[in-house]
Order: sequence, then structure tokens, then C-alpha cells
Amino acid sequence: MPRLRKPHHPRPATRRPPPPRTYPAPTNLKVLSKNLTGQQVRDIMEQWEGSLDAHCNTCHTPDPNNIGPNGRPRLNYADDSKPEKAIARFMYTMTEDINRNYVSKIESSEAPVTCGTCHRGHLGPEPFVIPPDDHGGPRPPQGPPPAGTTTSQPN
Repeated sequence: MPRLRKPHHPRPATRRPPPPRTYPAPTNLKVLSKNLTGQQVRDIMEQWEGSLDAHCNTCHTPDPNNIGPNGRPRLNYADDSKPEKAIARFMYTMTEDINRNYVSKIESSEAPVTCGTCHRGHLGPEPFVIPPDDHGGPRPPQGPPPAGTTTSQPN
């Protein structure tokens, strides 16, 4: 009786994971430390994206002369033509000033001010509305007034 051969199924080639992505050294840093690596700047930008629900193209312009493998223009990170980039730099400087000159001087403060402190995942900060108390009006201030302030007395 003839022997039946098992069908030959070649083993699938073992796929190697792609090499880790590398990020070029940043250029045109004006408020971030100039000794940051490309990866470190990318990590900071990803935090800002999450805090603001923004994307890279919010601040960075597409470069029509530099087309990526997906057929779309790559972003020109060094370009300063978008006003949003200047605003982001200003806001970063503001949070650093708040943390260095105010928050750091409060002994019990552990959390720094970040973009997310005010923006809470929105490009524009959401207005804070004091919730009404149980009687339908705004809640009265809690605790004594800050030192050095005066309270107005009813006439």
C-alpha cells in the first residue's frame, strides 16, 4: 500500500519587531533645555498632547517639501510660524515660573502646576463654575480670608 505524504506547510517566518524608533536631536529649542534628547522632547510633547487634547500639527507646520512614507508632508518642528507655538512656549514659561516661585515655596505642596492643571484635556481651559450649595446660591468662601486682605463690611 502506498504511503500517504503529509502536506508540507512551510513554517511562517519569524517576524522580528521593527527597530525602536529614534528621534533626531531637537533644534530651535527656546524654553526647553537645549541638552534634551529627541526622545526626551518627544516624551514632553506627548504629555502636552494629552493635557491639551492637541496634536503635533497644532503647533508645528507641515513641510510640503518633505513627504513622508505615508504620502503626507512631515512636520517642520523647527518652524516658528504658527502662533500656537509661541503661545505654548509662553504657557510653559508661565507654569515653570509658578512652580519655581510659588508652588515650591509651599511646604505641603507635592504636585506641580502642569498644562493639565487648567486645561484638563482641552485646548482652551474650561471655565470653572462654582457649584451651587444646597440652598441654590453659590457657596460662600471657605475659611478665613487670606492674610493681608480686607473684607468689605455691609453698609
